[in-house]
Amino acid sequence: MNELTAEQAYALVQNVLLRNIKTESRTTKSVIAAVPGSNLDYRPDPNAKSANELLRHIAAADNFFLKSVIDGVFVPGSVAIPENVKTPGEVAAWYEQTYAAFFEAVAKLPGEHLIKMVDFRGLFQKPAFAFIQFGLLHTIHHRGQLSTYLRPMGSKVPAIYGESYDSAEAKKAAAAEAQA
Repeated sequence: MNELTAEQAYALVQNVLLRNIKTESRTTKSVIAAVPGSNLDYRPDPNAKSANELLRHIAAADNFFLKSVIDGVFVPGSVAIPENVKTPGEVAAWYEQTYAAFFEAVAKLPGEHLIKMVDFRGLFQKPAFAFIQFGLLHTIHHRGQLSTYLRPMGSKVPAIYGESYDSAEAKKAAAAEAQA
């Protein structure tokens, strides 16, 4: 990857990445909120994370990546969901509120900060702005996993990239009810 100037990194973040992560965070919140509060120990395989572990990982990690971009360093444990936040709805609300604050802080970062090299847990180094995209991909990966848990847990899959079967059926039902 060619190195971006501070001005180019700033333009990329302002004109592309922020728009993408804002949209994706709404989708992430809807998937987290769709997890039913019962059977949070559900896992499709003994080696898979439970629904509760996965939804909490998504909420914390998505915020952790933004905080790490802001701070210019990855500090394990620096973002944690409070112990009193228990239900999927509470986690979704915490996620949304925390994400909004970190999003606002990222939006204010100058280009010079965005090109600062950041070490990712001793594995590799990238400019700070790259971890906005890296965090997004991480979240999308795990959000996809969690969305496959929803129907077996008795829930509905929200629209993710266009309508899901469940959101289309809800729309049809609402239209039929409105005509009745």
